[in-house]
Formats: sequence, structure tokens, C-alpha cells
Amino acid sequence: MNLISRGASAVACAATLLVAAGMPAGAAGAEAAVGSEIRLAGSGATFPAPFYKRLVAEYQLLHPDILIDYASIGSGGGIKNITDKTVDFAGSDAPMSKRELEAAGGADNLIEIPSCAGGVVPTYNLPGVEGDIRFTGELLAEIYMGKVTRWNDRAIASLNHGVKLPDTAITPVWRTDGSGTTFIFTNYLATQSDEFTSTIGMGKQVKWPLGQGGKGNEGVTAVVQKTPGALGYVEQGYADNNDLAYGYVQNRDGNMVKASPESVSMAGAGAVSKMSGAILAADIWNQPGSDAYPIASFTYLIVYRDLNNLENKEEAQALVDFLWWATHDGQKFAEELDYAPLAKPVQKKVEGALRMLTYKGERLKVGQ
Repeated sequence: MNLISRGASAVACAATLLVAAGMPAGAAGAEAAVGSEIRLAGSGATFPAPFYKRLVAEYQLLHPDILIDYASIGSGGGIKNITDKTVDFAGSDAPMSKRELEAAGGADNLIEIPSCAGGVVPTYNLPGVEGDIRFTGELLAEIYMGKVTRWNDRAIASLNHGVKLPDTAITPVWRTDGSGTTFIFTNYLATQSDEFTSTIGMGKQVKWPLGQGGKGNEGVTAVVQKTPGALGYVEQGYADNNDLAYGYVQNRDGNMVKASPESVSMAGAGAVSKMSGAILAADIWNQPGSDAYPIASFTYLIVYRDLNNLENKEEAQALVDFLWWATHDGQKFAEELDYAPLAKPVQKKVEGALRMLTYKGERLKVGQ
């Protein structure tokens, strides 16, 4: 899938060059206006990176005087950068933890809004095997704990009648960097296995007992593609864009479901009741619903509630305008890239949070 239109590509590349040329991301944000241009810098989650790059490209077609750079360095890196105020906004698949919020001045100091939702899918390399493999959460946990080690194990065969599974060793593949994708995957597996919870645990980085690691979706994919028998986990849009094989996962209602914008949206449908205030975090993995995909999550954009970390009010207003556009008109690009757009009730919660943004105490215009 072509992620960025031909016309938009040149604009996106121009923005990306700020980083490629060696200019630190924070410097890009701190440079403020150059001539009539405003430059904004963000970094973080790789999970929504194709969506954010498309948003940036499309927004810059509408506003060529505003240059936006988003560096997909992982959720952990994004949270570190916003805490250090070296970027203007951060992307994270995992909501900020209590410790991370405190490091950034406390929950009252920040706005955290969902930008879209997506699924994490089990991708594999099984040469000669036709059709999609079916998994349960318990089975995925046992594979990553090293308790199911071969593809023709009875636990896999019983879910995949009619599929000729090879007598090939399974190589679990995982992220080596601080990753929101790992956060989602491990938190889901923890709902499926108490032993997984007590031995491996949940987080953006965990200690896996076996397998091979790769940095980012790209690194995991590279290991899976070169290793027959490998099983990894990546964001669904990334898998689709790179023609990766991935399977069904049994949901809480007992149905085998493949990730799609529709099945991920169903997982997030009941989350709005859990969201309030400026930190709009809600877990949507392992949700009930006959067609809900079980390894699903919102991904978040994070900014300071008072944008005094930006150089001037014009930059702050430009960032607010972009955030509003991204969570409203920009949502139409989410489904094109196999993400789930924000449901209307969630969008209303986002609007309330954005209306809290100020610059040096002065309220900024929202929804123009």
C-alpha cells in the first residue's frame, strides 16, 4: 500500500530531512518560525507511524507553512523526549505510567488523547503452509514461555484442523526496544495466563526467556522473514502494508477473529465510559463482543497542558490546530491504513481535553 500520495511525499520528505540532516528533534521544535514557517517536532510510537506520516503529509498540503516531523523511535523514546521537552508532542501506545506522569510534572500538567486504535497481530514464517493459522491467547503465552516449541504440537494442530503443520521449531521473536506494541501484547497475554504474568510480566520491555529480538516493527519483521518457523508480533497496518502473513486470535467470546478496523473498533466501543478529564487512557484488549479483536489498543498523543515549552503562541496554536485536525478530519485516513478511527463518543472526550490547552495561561482557540 502506498502510504503517502505522490504529491504529499515531497512535503513529508522535506520535513523528515530536518532529522536526517542531523538537526535534533528538539531543535526543530525550538527553532520556532523560520521566515513564515512554523516547525513542530514529535517522536514516539512506531505502532501508529504510518498513520501519523500520512497525517503530516496531508496536513502540510493544506498548510504548507507548517512543517511537522514525527520520528518513530518507540513509545519509550517518545515519553522520554516529551518529559525532557525536546519535542513538542509525543506518541505512545502505552498510557503514561504514574511514575512517568510524575517525572513530567504530574497528570495535571499533561494532555493524553487517543488518536486511533489498532491491533497487534501474530505474524509467522511457515513456508508451504496454506491459509491463516489460528491461535488462542493461552497458546501464544505458552509459545513465548517456551512450553510449546514446535509447529506441529497438538495444541496448535487442535485449533487448525486440515492444515498440514510442519515439524519445525518455533522461534519466538520480540522487540528489543521500549515498545508500546510489546506493552499491548504482554498485557493481553497476561489476561490469558497467570504463569505468563508471574514469569514474564507486562511492560514496554520485558525479559523474554527464549527467541530472538529485533528493533521496531522492522527489526521483528526482518528476523521473522529470515527464520523459517519464526513467530513474531507487529502492528496490523504494518503487517498489511508489508504483505506479512498473520493469523486469527480467539476472542473473549470464544470466536476466532482476524484484526481489521471494524474488529478493533468493536473492541474500543465500550471504552468511553472509562475515559474522563485530560488523561484519556483506557485498556481495550480482551474486550467482550462476538466480533471484537482481542489484541487491540488505543494509541495516544501527549502534549503539555500549558504549551509554554513551545517558542511562542503561534507555534502553540499551530500544534493545537494540528491535533484538532488529526482527531477529526484526519480520521478518514485511519481506515485507509487499516487503523480504527475514533468513535464519536471518544472524539467528544478528546474535544474536551483539547479545550484545556493553554499557552502561558492563555486559552488557545480550539476547533477552528
